[in-house]
Amino acid sequence: MSEDRLLSPREGNDESSADTALRPKDLGEFIGQKRVRDQIDVLLTAARSRKSAADHILLSGPPGLGKTTLALILASEMGAPIRITSGPAITHAGDLAAILSSLTEGEILFLDEIHRLPRPAEELLYLAMEDFRVDVIVGKGPGATAIPLQLPHFTLVGATTRAGLLPSPLRDRFGFTAQLDFYESNEIEEIVTRTARLLNLEIDVKAISEIAGRSRGTPRIANRLLRRVRDYAEVHGKGKLSHEHANAALAMYEVDEIGLDRLDRSVLSALIDRFNGGPVGLSTLAIAVGEESETVETVAEPFLVRNGFIARTPRGRVATAQAWRHMGRTPPADIATLFDTPSADA
Repeated sequence: MSEDRLLSPREGNDESSADTALRPKDLGEFIGQKRVRDQIDVLLTAARSRKSAADHILLSGPPGLGKTTLALILASEMGAPIRITSGPAITHAGDLAAILSSLTEGEILFLDEIHRLPRPAEELLYLAMEDFRVDVIVGKGPGATAIPLQLPHFTLVGATTRAGLLPSPLRDRFGFTAQLDFYESNEIEEIVTRTARLLNLEIDVKAISEIAGRSRGTPRIANRLLRRVRDYAEVHGKGKLSHEHANAALAMYEVDEIGLDRLDRSVLSALIDRFNGGPVGLSTLAIAVGEESETVETVAEPFLVRNGFIARTPRGRVATAQAWRHMGRTPPADIATLFDTPSADA
């Protein structure tokens, strides 16, 4: 089985094998996302009863919420092999045609970052998903001919962090679309507890709660923070991972009490100190913090917007009063009234 997996900007290559070992193996082990789990369970149970491949599935949501894990679970639940690749790894339609033509009956093709597929490959995928056929072009110019190649029935599992970038013809060909949401605190605590058990770590309840509270509702981040706390405890003390270990380790790694890291605080600091709270355009803001626009938009911004630190306006990004106060600044009166006071119609 070949694998070409993209890593989140918040995930290092040295931790990818550990992440793989910690992944749940079936839907019963998967914590959180109950609505999505129930929907997928019905879909897979029906497919197994018909002894057919499951419908194509699109998994959508921010990085680190379990899209790859769910794809692997789908293969395990169906007892099918899985082929893993990604949109950026497919540079032209021929790459995708080669993958599709080598699939076996019932096999699952996991296509990560599917919104980054080249357009010719995307158009070839339409026919493959709907009619299980690809047309191989032989020759060039007026003498070129299309040879239809029949494909076995397979299940495409697409994953995307940017569902809005998927064209409608592609999105509509998926039989089921699952939108993964950020996890609740109690679910993250369950995940940290499970990970600690798998890593044979002794950890107290307060340390679990502290790590979960700084994990931004994201299992990948929770598991990474737990490993950093473990490292700190191994260097600075033995025995059970305590609340003191968690606080000291997370402070050293610049993760504050609500989960903001260096990039998040850089974005807020630039907005407030350099642009007086905004509005400011995304590209200008990215230059100010020394990052790519895509990094700011996909890594930092979702959490900051979701938690009320940044507001998107037609003129650009604006720091809310909550952001000013979190950074130890006094918000201007107009910002406080604009974002902190409910409207009369609310």
